[in-house]
Order: sequence, then structure tokens, then C-alpha cells
Amino acid sequence: MSFTLLVTIVILAFSFDLINGFHDAANSIATVVSTKVLTPFQAVLWAAFFNVVAYLVFELNVADTIAKTVDTSAITLLVILSGLIAAIIWNLLTWYLGIPSSSSHTLVGGFAGAAIAQAGFDVVHGGKILKIGAFIFLAPLLGMIISYFTSIILLWLSRRGNPFRLEKRFKHLQLLSSALFSLGHGGNDAQKVMGIIAAALLVYFKGLDPTQVPHWARIEMLDGKIHHIPTWIVFGCYTAIGLGTLMGGWRIVKTMGSKITKMTPFEGVAAEGAGAILLFVTEAFGIPVSTTHTITGAIMGVGLTKRVTAVRWGVTINLLWAWILTIPVSMLLAMGVYYLLSLFPAFA
Repeated sequence: MSFTLLVTIVILAFSFDLINGFHDAANSIATVVSTKVLTPFQAVLWAAFFNVVAYLVFELNVADTIAKTVDTSAITLLVILSGLIAAIIWNLLTWYLGIPSSSSHTLVGGFAGAAIAQAGFDVVHGGKILKIGAFIFLAPLLGMIISYFTSIILLWLSRRGNPFRLEKRFKHLQLLSSALFSLGHGGNDAQKVMGIIAAALLVYFKGLDPTQVPHWARIEMLDGKIHHIPTWIVFGCYTAIGLGTLMGGWRIVKTMGSKITKMTPFEGVAAEGAGAILLFVTEAFGIPVSTTHTITGAIMGVGLTKRVTAVRWGVTINLLWAWILTIPVSMLLAMGVYYLLSLFPAFA
């Protein structure tokens, strides 16, 4: 039964990545669509391509962090399965409601909640959870600050330019900024699922000598960090998130692209550029931040360069509440799923 559970976890993990793709597609395409630089179809193709290209760019820092959110020596495959199911439920619910919540925090909350249900609070690495949780607030704040100053610098550099020519130039630049943000999204979000699958393999083959583990399941460690994950996992995660992005996510595109503040190509470049900078830096340190929170804060930052009232603060406050609730709600959902599945002899 345990091997069947392992296969089920892998399938659900790829499914989560697919959902993550269309749930978070709005992050990288909302601004480029709202400014009419690309049509919605062109935008999702553009974003999907660079989500997959991320495979060639980033190391496995984020995957390592996610895999070590809980102590894999003290959990079971049922814990990982329950966390994934809870994360998928919350992602689909927030997508249906058009709320751009964090797939990252959903996954972390689900994983931790199921682990607590199985083995208690001691099994969770609190320091990693606190660091991830802190970026619920830090990611949008840093995104806002970076995009604000990026906007100021771009305004100063463009102060003597011809408005018509500048408009065309920034439309071209927005293709670059959107590509960079999509690259950061692929490098950050696809790795989170790699970390979950890696944790499942470590649990399944726990106790075996590394040389006895089949090559297709071998997770290589270097200095206590994940150094290599089997290619099929990496390829599967990036492909799933790319296909998910192709599916769009138009409810959230509407929220991100027009409800927070009105966007121009200039502001799109500033917001996406700032978001990409933050994603690249946090990925280098292995911090799994939310691309949703990052770009929302960046959009707010460009709105502030016009005037404080240009940002629809009522919308952002509602989003903030959704972000704060994501981890605890995902944890409770995962606990419920774990207890429910435990009632069945096949999972007990």
C-alpha cells in the first residue's frame, strides 16, 4: 500500500503544481495584460515558456527549505498526502473566489498541519515556519519599497524623453520585466513541489543505505542540503507549472491587473522588475516567498508614486486578511484530512 501512496503523492504533487500554474499565472501576466502589451493568450504563452526555462537557471535552495519544514524522520506518507490534499482544496477555493492567495504558504501550512496531527508540534521546524511566515508581511512590503524606488529612478531617467517614444519603449521593456518575473516564479514555486516529492522519497526509503535506493528515487545531499533531485521530478514540476500557466487564471488576473491600481506599461515595468529582483534574491537564500505577495506589493508601490489614493487600500486589506489566514487555515484543513483518512484501514 505504501508504494501506491507514494505514487498517489507524486500525482497529487504534480496536480498541485498544475493548479499553482493557473492560480499564480496572474502574478506574471496581470500587468502585461492590463496594459495591453500582450493579449491574454500571448501573455500565458510568454509566462509558461519562462516558467519552464527556470529549470536551467536556479539551484535547489527553495526545494531544500520546503523538504525540511518538518522532520522527515518522524512523519509518514499519510502526513504528506494529507498536506497536499489540504493545499489543493485551499488553492482551488481561493482561485474560485478570485483571491490571489499564496500557493507557497498553502503548501507549507498543509505539510506542517498534517505533521502536527501525526506527531505533535515538536516535529515541525519552527524556525523555518517563522521565517516563511514573516515574509507574508515582508514580501509585499519589500516589493512595494523596491518598486517605488524603481519607479522614481525610471521617472528621473525618462524626464526629458518624448512621451510617445517612451510609451513604445516601455511596452518593449515590459516584455523583458514580465519574462524575468515569470522566470522567478518558475524557480521559486516549482521547487516547492520538488521539496515535497523529495520529502516523500526520503520517508519511503528511510533506513536504507543510499546505495540501495533506486537511481530514480535517489536524493543526493551535500553539506546537509539537497544537492540533486532525480531529473524526472524536476522536469515534471516545471512542465506541470508551465502547463498550468497556459490554462490561465482569469479571475485573479482581474483582481491583480485592475482592482489594486490602474497600470501603464511604465508602471508594469517597475512592478514586474521589482518583483523579479526580490524573487531572485530570496531564491538565492532559499526563502520560499510568495510570488503573489511580491507582485501585489510591487503594484502598490508604483501606485504610490502617483498618489496615496491611487491604491485601492480596501482591496489590499482584504487580500492581507486572506494571506494571514492561509497558513493556519491550511494547517487546520490538513489536520482534518489526516484524521479523516486515518479512519480508513487502508491508511491507518
